[in-house]
Amino acid sequence: MTRVQNRRARARGGELDDCLRACAVHSGKLVGSIDRRRAELAEQLRKLLVVWGTTSTGTPAPAPAGGATALLKRAVKGAAAPSSGIGNELLDALLAVANKALECGYDDELNLALVISDTVLAQRKNSRAGWRLRARLLETLGEETEALQAYERYLGLTDEDGFGVRARIAGLRVAGETERELFALLKRQVPGAQEFARRPATEVWAEGLAAHAVGDWAQAEPRLVGALLALAAEDAPVNDRQELLSQYLDLRGDRTDTEGLPAYTEAVALYAEQRRSRMRGPVADPTIGGVQWITLGEFRNLIAGKSVCLIANSGRVGSSSMGDRIDAYDLVVRFNSYKIDPKHTGSRTDIHATIHKHGFNWDRQVTTRLVFGGISGDWKYSLRNRLVPGAQTYLGDESLRWPVRNIGRLGPDVWSGIPTTGFNMLYLLDFLDVSPTLDLIGFDFYESGAYRVQEAMKLAITSVHEYTSEKAWVMERAQSVTDMRISLR
Repeated sequence: MTRVQNRRARARGGELDDCLRACAVHSGKLVGSIDRRRAELAEQLRKLLVVWGTTSTGTPAPAPAGGATALLKRAVKGAAAPSSGIGNELLDALLAVANKALECGYDDELNLALVISDTVLAQRKNSRAGWRLRARLLETLGEETEALQAYERYLGLTDEDGFGVRARIAGLRVAGETERELFALLKRQVPGAQEFARRPATEVWAEGLAAHAVGDWAQAEPRLVGALLALAAEDAPVNDRQELLSQYLDLRGDRTDTEGLPAYTEAVALYAEQRRSRMRGPVADPTIGGVQWITLGEFRNLIAGKSVCLIANSGRVGSSSMGDRIDAYDLVVRFNSYKIDPKHTGSRTDIHATIHKHGFNWDRQVTTRLVFGGISGDWKYSLRNRLVPGAQTYLGDESLRWPVRNIGRLGPDVWSGIPTTGFNMLYLLDFLDVSPTLDLIGFDFYESGAYRVQEAMKLAITSVHEYTSEKAWVMERAQSVTDMRISLR
């Protein structure tokens, strides 16, 4: 029985009623948690229980303030699952719980995510979101071989790769090859290690640490490397191999003299390379096709004196028949997972503004791409992994990374919600104030639903944004308003 199968056996995954019961029990465990991630998980569990109550009875569930406890008791006692199986609303709620559990990263939460993953795929064997969840979970657990299989299954079910799965697969494969090269190098550099590789890794590792503690490196190193080779031979979780590799190289670095430095440097270089590949995947073209990075001032010069329209990803745009009028503007700005239908949306995209977390439309040819993100390190990571060489002429630099916060200086005390991509872009254009025409097309703040590329249609309209405040900001500055157009200039 594999490690993942052992986890599944303990967590009792696969059956919908068992899964829902496990979620309800876990919800009870999180009552009063001060851990932010667990508190967010508790909120998703609460929403799941409400959906379950509504689905299984056919009537709305009790309000959360008085009904959550009753739902929990009912779930633990074994209320029947919906007779029709897992519906779309229940599926989305389960996936939201699993994703939050995965973000927590603790063993109990990973077990819960595994239960949900098994259940979703048992009920919906071709669920794209289910297979991507499975892959991410297996990767977190260090089961790279199974994770790669799940990622491949996900790609086989979709034509879009908005989450950068192909790059993730490439990175894991390159990392695996480099790690095997590293183990082969260690085997050559420490010939005596092979005899210890036939014994249990934990036992041999402990012997190696004991020998190192008394200063006997000649006895310690073969045992430490032997333990690493044993882990590799049994295909132990990547996390275990990485932890011991790091410890071994630290210990070896303390002992390495000038004569042994080249061999040590070679091992460290391979270790660093496989770590980088797992973190960001291979970067075939570090210059991103010779892209020109632009500053705030340079972006201002690019748009000065030009009419600009911002196109919402709304259902209203998708049926607007405004394509020709949209294409008549000097600059057309689109957002994130925009969808093109020339009759309704127009055919041209001059500026693509996107949050760094998703990879939708990054391969679409545009003049300028502005990528927004609140945390500099995460933003840079996404640029390295998602940018497509040759797909953009200009790329916004760090001065354009987070306009509302960094240019407008609107901190959480002034603007508590996380600004949307659309609001960041609109704020930037309003701040620069160099466009004689600045129009918003189809902005109804999702009242007419979303109009996106197919792969993004399942994405929830997140609650972290202040849509009401953003709408109020826009309407305060509007010069004219029609059913389809809000003009700020």
